[in-house]
Amino acid sequence: MATPAGAAGDGSAPSAPRSEAAAAETVEHVIRHRLAEALGGWRGSLEAALPTVAFVTWWLLRHDVRGAVIASVVVLGVLAVARFAAGGTLRYLGASVFATALAAFFALRSGEAQDAFLPGILMSAAWCVLTLVSVLVRWPVVGFLVALGDPQFETDPTGWRRSRAMVRVCSRLTWALVALYAVRVAVMLPMYLAGNVAALGVAKIVMGWPLYLVAVGAMVAMLATGRTAVDAPLEAEAEQLAREG
Repeated sequence: MATPAGAAGDGSAPSAPRSEAAAAETVEHVIRHRLAEALGGWRGSLEAALPTVAFVTWWLLRHDVRGAVIASVVVLGVLAVARFAAGGTLRYLGASVFATALAAFFALRSGEAQDAFLPGILMSAAWCVLTLVSVLVRWPVVGFLVALGDPQFETDPTGWRRSRAMVRVCSRLTWALVALYAVRVAVMLPMYLAGNVAALGVAKIVMGWPLYLVAVGAMVAMLATGRTAVDAPLEAEAEQLAREG
């Protein structure tokens, strides 16, 4: 009897499609798909860095805190206009607006340039504690980010927690964020206490998106090599991803 097209001679399923199906049956595959739906691109990282570059450059040239704040606000305004003119979303610019406003408040209030970096250090310390606690109580922060890519997010925003496998993988991913924020505080706090504005400016840029990308790289490695089997709450979504190829 002739072997049906696409079937192996011994009656087993073809190896390549089976390999794709197996990949779709892992929690890591589901998370990769959801994150792709939830995250923005490179432009957000540029918008986050440029106001800091403007602040540090002006201060190094003039040693004028007020002028440095104005320079960073002007750059932020240009970025916002560019976003609006291109018809893009302002969602990713929001974090940069908030950070610049806090920096301006602290720097202008004290008159010390290094105080522009204090909000970022305090926020990193707060996030370090928050991400650590979230793992310990089994509500990992990454889980909320992954949930944004869930088709059922609007009606069931915490549905991801019904999957123990999802909670377990998201906890491992959140440890990368704990390390990220801990490193930021450990490096930048001594510089702040020493009043080293130039080093703080460089550190804020390097410890911003570049370090974030290192953390993301660690997460990507975990998602690429992990083989955590899906459990009942994720089976339907995994099967749909397998059908989509």
